[in-house]
Amino acid sequence: MSEPKSRGSKKSAGSSSGSPATRAEAQGRQPSKPKTQRVGNPEWFVPVMSALMIIGVLWVATFYISEGDFPLGSIGYWNLGIGMGAIMGGFAMSTRWK
Repeated sequence: MSEPKSRGSKKSAGSSSGSPATRAEAQGRQPSKPKTQRVGNPEWFVPVMSALMIIGVLWVATFYISEGDFPLGSIGYWNLGIGMGAIMGGFAMSTRWK
């Protein structure tokens, strides 16, 4: 027969009280790391933001240097709208950069 445990006896290795790390060590396992929430942006965020700003500046500069013939000569001054839209898109993304 087994002996009844007294209140003052030591806790067994399989006891459920105590910290999870202590229980894991007692059972011969590595304690699990707490899951952390990712802070920041995805990896693609900064390259896309930078590319939008650079492409926008290059679009506008190309339009002015070519005197309206490039990048798309048939749409005229709408080229400025495209370039400025790309710059504004990059700037809008920069406000969410963490």
